[in-house]
Formats: sequence, C-alpha cells, structure tokens
Amino acid sequence: MANEDEARDWNGDIGRYWADHAEHYDAMLARLTPHLLGAARIEPGERVLDIGCGCGTTTLLAAEQGATVLGADLSGPMLAVARERAAGLDGVRFEQADVQVHDFGAGTFDLALSRFGVMFFDNPLAAFTNVTRMLRPGGRLAFLCWQDLRENEHRALTLDAIAPYVDTSDAAPPGPGPFSFAQPDYLRELLNGAGLTGIAVDAVREPVRIGADAREAAGFLSRGAMVKAIFERYPAETVERAVAALTEALQPHQTPDGVMLGAATWLVTARKP
Repeated sequence: MANEDEARDWNGDIGRYWADHAEHYDAMLARLTPHLLGAARIEPGERVLDIGCGCGTTTLLAAEQGATVLGADLSGPMLAVARERAAGLDGVRFEQADVQVHDFGAGTFDLALSRFGVMFFDNPLAAFTNVTRMLRPGGRLAFLCWQDLRENEHRALTLDAIAPYVDTSDAAPPGPGPFSFAQPDYLRELLNGAGLTGIAVDAVREPVRIGADAREAAGFLSRGAMVKAIFERYPAETVERAVAALTEALQPHQTPDGVMLGAATWLVTARKP
C-alpha cells in the first residue's frame, strides 16, 4: 500500500485531532486560503480535484465558485466532517482515496488544487504524475505548501520555547511531512518530472491565528502532531514546564484578533501541456 504510515496517522489520533479542531485550523489558515483560490482561477462548470481536502473547506469554497468538486483524502475522521458540512449541496462529493495511486480517470479534471495536502506522499513523483494524468490537456495545478520550518514563526517559536526542557532535534525528520516541499528547486524539478509546465513557485507570507489568547494557543500547539510526538517521550512535570514556557513566549504576540504568528508558504502553480 502506498502511504501506509500516513494512512494510519490520518485515520488515528492526528486525523481525529484535525477533525475535532476543524474550525480552529480554518481560522488559523484564513489569510492564506484566498491566495490559493486566487491562483486557482476557478471558472463555473469546471471539474476540480481537491487533493488532501481534509475537512472540506477548500472543496466547498471551490464549489461556491460554480465548480463540480471532488474532495479526496486519506482521513476517514476528517472526511466525516467534510460530508457533514456539505450535506444537501449539489456539485460536491468526497472520497477516501490515496491520490498517489487512485485512478479517477484520465483527463477528468480541469483543475487540481490543495491547501497543505500534498506534502505527505511517500513517492511525490508518482503522485504528481498520477495527478497530471488525471488533468485534461491545458488543465491546471495550484497548491500551498510550507517553506522551511525556521521560516515559519509559529513552528520556530514553539520549538525554541520548549527546547530548554525537551529534545527538539528530530521535530522535522526527512521524508513525507509538512516541510518536505520546503525547497523551491526541488518542487520545480519534481513537477517538471511529472510532466507539468509553466511552473511557478511564489512566496506567500501571512500571519496565522494560533488561538484567542496565549493559553489557548499554547494548548493548541502542544497537542499538534509535531509537539505531541516530542512530549510523549517525557514525564508530565517536564511537559508542564515546557507548556508554561511556550505560553509565556506567546504572550507578546497577543493582538485584538488573537495570537498571531508569521507563516511562510509557497504558492505553486503549473499546467498540463
């Protein structure tokens, strides 16, 4: 099975956490999502594949622009939220599928898009080659992915705050994960190898909302996959000290809109010849 580890994670605790906090994640990414939709240039009547659709936010936004949209994801818990959100709507459906290997049909889609859902393939070249095959000639690809961890304040600040108490050296291991597409040259080579042209990798920086206040933000970051995996190796009293330090580090970033931290992403677009 392709992406077996990712399928296990996204149908386990990680997927359930995202499903339970879908509104929080949407608020966090609210300033980034319009960049993706603007680059996607969705036209009424187009057929769209939303890769790694998660809880369906971008799927529904694409449908609002008149497209017929298929949201695909590995995560059963997240798709359950997506289907609930889409209840009664025409032109939207969801399928639990691995886009790296699943066959939705050659030339089926005018557009494939993704909001942070493409960095988890264990064979990215095979995955994007499959996506290219499923696009019609002239079809488009648009996605957001994270730049390097240290360029993302919401990640770097977290690790710096907890580092005096826990070992953070393996927070971003090689292989599939949030930062696997951090290098733009690699992205261009990958998409070119998958048969795509007109490749553009543009930097997008926006603040992201982590929580209403420092305490909520620290709790949210502490239960996310990256930090949770670190904390699981330590006793409760050590974790408590680390979370207290993180809470303190977040306090200067409190604004009237909540705790806001910088985020650095790549907005990637390409097309099928």
